[in-house]
Amino acid sequence: MSATQPALFAQTSPLPTLSGFDVILVASSAGKDSQAMLDYVAQLAREAGVSERIVVLHNDLGEVEWPGTSELAREQAEHYGFRFEMRHREQGLLLDQVRARGMWPSAKARYCTSDQKRGPARKLITQLVREQGLDRQARVLYCLGLRAQESSGRAKKPVLALDQSASSGVRQVTTWHPILDWTEDEVWARIHSSGVRYHWAYDKGMKRLSCSFCVLASREDLECAARLRPDMAATYVALEAEIGHRFKADLSMADIVAAAGGAA
Repeated sequence: MSATQPALFAQTSPLPTLSGFDVILVASSAGKDSQAMLDYVAQLAREAGVSERIVVLHNDLGEVEWPGTSELAREQAEHYGFRFEMRHREQGLLLDQVRARGMWPSAKARYCTSDQKRGPARKLITQLVREQGLDRQARVLYCLGLRAQESSGRAKKPVLALDQSASSGVRQVTTWHPILDWTEDEVWARIHSSGVRYHWAYDKGMKRLSCSFCVLASREDLECAARLRPDMAATYVALEAEIGHRFKADLSMADIVAAAGGAA
């Protein structure tokens, strides 16, 4: 291996060798897992002397996000002195897409993730690689705050893997899940020790934070969200009736609102 092409992965550690990447892109939803991951990656980047290579990306989902989410994502990135970028799906935000497709996303058809998050992220990667102006294949590390504890599907994901579909002749993209094996307690311990502000919705009872109403969320979280955001819940109920497709196969938004104590 030539001196100009350092190993991407340390030989004696499960961690990637951060100095082997030209761009380190950290996805941030401003939720607890993203926040804990960002603090951890910031520490590793400082130790490796590559903090200037980090870019934090927030994929803006518009009105379906919890109020203050995009502002908090920026605040968290700027706390560490990192460049912050916000992107969104140019063809329309999530509810526009649901209306156009006539169906909600599901665990098997997560177009919300592929179109609203992965697509804009890849466009940003293209931009960041172009900015590098390299005469060789750029190396990109894409960091995602997924945890195995959240689902059996996530538990099966590798900590580190080459993303063939995102790579090309001009870039090699590696996906890294830095906190894949962390527990929720470890996540909160990291957040509290950082001293960085976390999202207010957790203190109101939410266990997870992404869209206010996520098709993968627990019924408890959905009912909590309906109480906290009754106007947005009503928007979901109306859209569900308009397209004639239940929010979840076994649970309608009308049922969620009714259980939360609102008017369906």
